[in-house]
Amino acid sequence: GVVLQLLKEAMVSKLGDTKGFLIDGYPQELKDAEEFESEIGEPKLVLCLDCSAETMKSRLLMRNQSSQNSEDTETTEERIESYYQASNPLTAYYGRKTQLCKVN
Repeated sequence: GVVLQLLKEAMVSKLGDTKGFLIDGYPQELKDAEEFESEIGEPKLVLCLDCSAETMKSRLLMRNQSSQNSEDTETTEERIESYYQASNPLTAYYGRKTQLCKVN
């Protein structure tokens, strides 16, 4: 995808200048992880910042209030459910490969 190509270009341009890369928020789905590995390589470590659905909900609702966003509780709950549907297979995948480090 486009995001993967942009990441690859940015990483290749810095290869001689760095010991490694920290990529925030990617991959978001299992297919993205598989594409990343085939195009770039396997990550050495995957960090998962883990919190409860209730914590996510309260933080999203607070952020919505401060940004004048009209997102309601139901929409926020749907976003959290979508997040879990996408991230659970991803964390299981990296967990099996012993590359996953969950942080509370």
